[in-house]
Amino acid sequence: MPTVGVKRDLLFQALGKTYTDDEFQKLCFEFGLELDEVTTEKQMITKEQGEVDAAKDASEEIIYRIDIPANRYDLLCLEGLVLGLQVFLGKIPFPQFMKVDPAKGAAVQKMVITEATKQIRPFAVAAVLRDVTFTKDSYNSFIDLQDKLHQNICRKRALVAIGTHDLDTLKGPFTYDAKAPKDIKFVPLNQEKAMTAEELMEFYSTHAQLKAYLPIIRDSPVYPVIYDSNGVVLSLPPIINGDHSKIKLETKNIFIECTATDLTKAKIVLDTLVCMFSAHCARPFTVEACAVVNPNGETVHYPELAFRKEIVSAEKVNALIGIKETPESMAKMLNRLLPTTQSVTNKDQLEVLIPPTRHDMLHACDIYEDVAIAYGYNRIPKTLPGTMHIARQYPLNKLTEQLREQIAQAGFTEGLTFTLCSRDDIAAKMNQKIEEVPAVHIANPKTLEFQVVRTTLIPGLLKTLAANRKMPLPLKLFEVSDVVLADPNAEVGARNQRRVCAVNCNKTAGFEVVHGLLDRVMQLLEVPWDKETGYYLKAVDDAAYFPGRCASIVYKGADIGRIGVLHPTVLHSFEITTPCSVVEFDMELFV
Repeated sequence: MPTVGVKRDLLFQALGKTYTDDEFQKLCFEFGLELDEVTTEKQMITKEQGEVDAAKDASEEIIYRIDIPANRYDLLCLEGLVLGLQVFLGKIPFPQFMKVDPAKGAAVQKMVITEATKQIRPFAVAAVLRDVTFTKDSYNSFIDLQDKLHQNICRKRALVAIGTHDLDTLKGPFTYDAKAPKDIKFVPLNQEKAMTAEELMEFYSTHAQLKAYLPIIRDSPVYPVIYDSNGVVLSLPPIINGDHSKIKLETKNIFIECTATDLTKAKIVLDTLVCMFSAHCARPFTVEACAVVNPNGETVHYPELAFRKEIVSAEKVNALIGIKETPESMAKMLNRLLPTTQSVTNKDQLEVLIPPTRHDMLHACDIYEDVAIAYGYNRIPKTLPGTMHIARQYPLNKLTEQLREQIAQAGFTEGLTFTLCSRDDIAAKMNQKIEEVPAVHIANPKTLEFQVVRTTLIPGLLKTLAANRKMPLPLKLFEVSDVVLADPNAEVGARNQRRVCAVNCNKTAGFEVVHGLLDRVMQLLEVPWDKETGYYLKAVDDAAYFPGRCASIVYKGADIGRIGVLHPTVLHSFEITTPCSVVEFDMELFV
């Protein structure tokens, strides 16, 4: 859930009223938000970095940190927050966002997309904000909203990259092209020296923020680039804008372009950005459309700024939420969040206009939720369910809890280890080949420690042993938890399996200890020692175990696990110097 930091005094000034912290927290709750923290810039820096020099010069101005639902992109900046709260409080009607034509005699700004962009980022949209008046705070908010959109819906610029430019420094029409890195040269934002795209990649490879975005295009034979009719480079998306057209506090006319691999996301981002900051235009809530010419010759005008009509039944809303409101009062309530009118032809129906700022409204149930927010969750009467239900614990979890208690009573200490581990943990360290292990791999692991989902509980317990090897022997650990196995027959390509695993570590391996534990568990499960109807052990060879000291656990003819003495090379891989015996088996068959 994103958190937005806004200056308290600036927020109250925009709302036209001063609140106490408790009053504003109550208002946020009624609006469906949460006031997470009341802090200052100095306190935030001190909390994150300690008593550093930067904290000494930081502002003591009060900042409200507000938790915003992840799909409410319109609330990620002060402008959107103020607009939403003012409409909610009934101070202003919902604004009508409009596309307008250029000033008389001026041509529509045009962006031409070339065929070459299909190799890298095939989509682009654009718009113009005219006669914008920035203050220092609104300028900072404009930049901050772009950052938050990049981190949220844009998926760290992988799906969409935003570029904003001073239109008065450029000359249309604009061209969105894809060229070889050596053929792109310009002065990057806040730099003085012109660089080729190759040099730029090297230059920003150590940059604290931008280095994270370089892999998005680095290995491509062509890089996306936008330039004007004079050949001036606007940006190298998704990395950085050019210095020539950078936005300043004095900028009046802003050209906004969004390049993307997902056209729908690009439209949402553009709508959000122009709707929020068109409030600072000389004619508030107006946006000048741009013509985007696709490679096939088709011309589309953006932004769309589409209002969509949805019809809901007041009777159904009452039934689903558990309230009793007339259609008239419900329409009045919902108007605090969405433009709503009562149908002329059917008095039970409400006609709801979904504005271009509310891309989170995907279904009628989203409207029902807004009715509940407008009514007030705390006002919804508490009622007993219409039918009686008798709850019970999930059988697998119930058996898990029972076994955990009994194994602990047998003298073993419970461990809780990470679900993710490295490829070596389940393969090389266990004398296995990773290709032969049915593991689910993480597509973009952040660290070498978390590359795959565990397929066995043994490595986690061995790591726990290694971390506690200074403790007196014997060390007896167990875990009852899930592993994940790749399974092409499963609906999602993988399945969970609940397992019991126990390790005994002592001066001698103590195979009899884990064997005794297995027998005790089977006794509790009322499973006899019988080849036909119960369980038995069958000698097998497993590379993870000492030769001749390993057996499979067979239950009703099915192999459900392993028991044995671990191989010395396995112990050495986990930095353990004392012998260990292990038992691990699937417990789901006993539910």
